Amino acid sequence: MEYDVIVIGGGSGGLTAAAGAASFGAKTALIEKEKALGGDCLHAGCVPSKAFIAAANKVYSAKKAAAAFGLTSGGKADMKKVMESVQRAIAVIQEHDDDERFESLGIDVIHGEAVFVSSHEVSVGDNILKGKKIILATGSRPAIPDIDGIRDSGYLTNRNVFNLEVLPESLAVIGGGPIGVELAQAFSRLGTQVTLIERSSLPLSKEDDEIRETAARLLSKEFTILTEAAIESVSSFEDRKELVIRQNDVLKTLEVSHILVAAGRKPNSDGLKLETIGVECDEKGAVKVNRSMQTSVPHIFAIGDVNGNQLFTHAAGLEGKGVVQKAVLGLPHTVKYDSMPWVTYTHPEIFHLGMTEDEARKNYRDIGVYKALLNEVDRFIAEDETEGFVKIITDKHGAILGAHAIGEGAGDWMQPVVYASQLGKKIGDLSQMVYPYPNRAAAVQKTADLYWREKLFSGIVPKLTEKWIKVKR
Repeated sequence: MEYDVIVIGGGSGGLTAAAGAASFGAKTALIEKEKALGGDCLHAGCVPSKAFIAAANKVYSAKKAAAAFGLTSGGKADMKKVMESVQRAIAVIQEHDDDERFESLGIDVIHGEAVFVSSHEVSVGDNILKGKKIILATGSRPAIPDIDGIRDSGYLTNRNVFNLEVLPESLAVIGGGPIGVELAQAFSRLGTQVTLIERSSLPLSKEDDEIRETAARLLSKEFTILTEAAIESVSSFEDRKELVIRQNDVLKTLEVSHILVAAGRKPNSDGLKLETIGVECDEKGAVKVNRSMQTSVPHIFAIGDVNGNQLFTHAAGLEGKGVVQKAVLGLPHTVKYDSMPWVTYTHPEIFHLGMTEDEARKNYRDIGVYKALLNEVDRFIAEDETEGFVKIITDKHGAILGAHAIGEGAGDWMQPVVYASQLGKKIGDLSQMVYPYPNRAAAVQKTADLYWREKLFSGIVPKLTEKWIKVKR
């Protein structure tokens, strides 16, 4: 069969690209190795993890509220019921991503492993598909660290952790990135004794330093965090696992019932035989692309986790939209990540946009840093959710370089900053918006107001006022 576009991978990026190509009249094939479309995000990532986190937060909030208002609560969460709620969420969203929907768009949906035969041909079983343009959207999988004994001892990853039927008694989480801290907190809130092990001085290495410090302080109230710690070996004894950990040049042992590996991701580029057709990958296996998502073979594109640029579902979707313009319509298009936000769904949530303060200081001679605490915002005071802050970083003209927040629901109420950044608006424009009272996003307004206050008392306004007074005299 011959196609205008062949998309390999049925996750967020692949589905976006396939639907977009078909909508422009391109004869399109979509190849997915699993039995169902949706990719890691739907079946083992974003959707199940957020459903799991929501269940854990409800359990935790119920106990906390009961204690606060004089009620009593007891017992442990039923893991089977928790996982049933996770599977319900997957099932509902799966209906929007089933084969029939994409076939109704005129797309040939094919399930099986894709392997390149030539730069324009891929085999799926006994079938050979030929494509004028080919889009790689094969995603990534958990990276397993090279730790002595870990493979023999057994471990969980995001691929199988949501199949648990019994709540772990104790859990060692290897890795302090977003997946690690999210699941560590969720298991802790359900009643598991959790220890998170992180190599660096603080978890969440990509976040602003102040955000990391605040997050570590709050999270450490709920579970143990070992920083600057390396795992030397893992052994298993009947139903227990023993980790030997080096921290500050001291060896210590940790016994747990389960281990969760959350130590980064590995691109799913192996198995495609890209090396035989000249598609270049880096040392980690990420497919090298230009800003139009083209690989070293120009008619082959790579989007989503497999290119290693931004490992987020929404980034894959953005790249999928952009690549359709280039691959199908031949229009020049480059993907820009300047206004690409992300959220870590701990409680409180962590929001990230653009540069951290440290990055901004390294790249700009003169910056502004504006910060407001949530305990100064009426809505957070009313809800007793006052832990956290907003920080907006600008250049000397007020252009937004970065924005960061930690607080209840931060991923939602920080969205005005994303919109302003995308439109090239400045921090002062955020101050001029009308925020319904009492609104959580008032934290953004309070932060932006600091910019005007600074200008009012130390900028051009005092100089003009002084000059005006002298003239009047």
